Amino acid sequence: MRLIHFTASKVWRGHEQMIVDIYESLRDNSLVTHQVIVCATNSEIYKVAVERNLQVMTFDFKSEYSLKFAKKFKKLVADFETDVILLHNSKAHTIGVLSATFFGLKVPMILFRTLIKNVGTNFFRKYKYNYKGIKKIVCISQPVVEILKSAITDHNKMTVVGSVVDTENFVHNRRTGFLHKEFNIPLDYKIIGNVSAFSKVKDHYTWVDTVGELFERGLKAKYILIGDGALESDIKEYVKAKGLQNEIIFAGFRKDVNKCLAELDLFLFTSKSEATGGVILESYACKVPVVAARAGGIPTVLIDNETGLLAEVGNPIDFANKVEELIGDVNKQQQFTANGYDFLMATSTRLIIGAKIFNILNEVMNNLS
Repeated sequence: MRLIHFTASKVWRGHEQMIVDIYESLRDNSLVTHQVIVCATNSEIYKVAVERNLQVMTFDFKSEYSLKFAKKFKKLVADFETDVILLHNSKAHTIGVLSATFFGLKVPMILFRTLIKNVGTNFFRKYKYNYKGIKKIVCISQPVVEILKSAITDHNKMTVVGSVVDTENFVHNRRTGFLHKEFNIPLDYKIIGNVSAFSKVKDHYTWVDTVGELFERGLKAKYILIGDGALESDIKEYVKAKGLQNEIIFAGFRKDVNKCLAELDLFLFTSKSEATGGVILESYACKVPVVAARAGGIPTVLIDNETGLLAEVGNPIDFANKVEELIGDVNKQQQFTANGYDFLMATSTRLIIGAKIFNILNEVMNNLS
């Protein structure tokens, strides 16, 4: 079987990590021998693919609606003798459908969807989501399926696979105290952290408000935000306005998230619209206790009072209460982290998700014959 993983994304977020995880899972478990990532020139996934020695092809285009590029894409698919195309973002989806509609691309396509977001009702959007050449829509969680149902005519096309974690990259990390040293945090202070892009759905405002509440209550802790994004400067200004600039550390985008997570005493996740929350699973891998919002697909991976605690979306008082409850109860931390680790290993390893993807690929190929 010969696969193309196609994305037009230029940033590095959870879905781009998922592409690499699927590629390497299919390769390392000898499920697929010929794959290539097709991505934008100088995109973040291109840099990672080169670094990890993955086969990659790059392209430049001015618009996802470029028929010239759609024609070029059909030739690229033919030259690779592709059996299945995996479409990993909206622009790639558009290009794939245009290539098929106007230039006769016949290779079956599988669309991956990792956002809880209504796709809209305009003619082209409905057309591309229901296009006959899209044989499967792989959703990261059931809430993603539910929000797509109004736009998708054939609900049987949709299937849920869940998030994937490169467990080998996380489970072997142990706390060394390097974040305490790097940011001059006293050793008797807890570290509470978050890893996410600075975007509206991540609700960093509630995160900062929660920190403010915990600071007023006298919790002996410092707080670390890892990530970058469009709203970073706004959140920094909000932190200053709240007088919390000495309590909250902006650590920026980091390539050592796997090591940073292991340093946390608690992971605090206030996102108000999340398909699953892959970083919660990564926290499980590092055996870090989690408090997260009861939002979107988060409750599908965080079972309240079993693998962590859920708090009301946008409610800093509830978040602060849950943080205090968990950070002060060592027995509960040990119970939750053990349960979370078991949940991760039973549902979200590369081997498990890779096998699910391979079964979907086989189903698509078998239905062609």
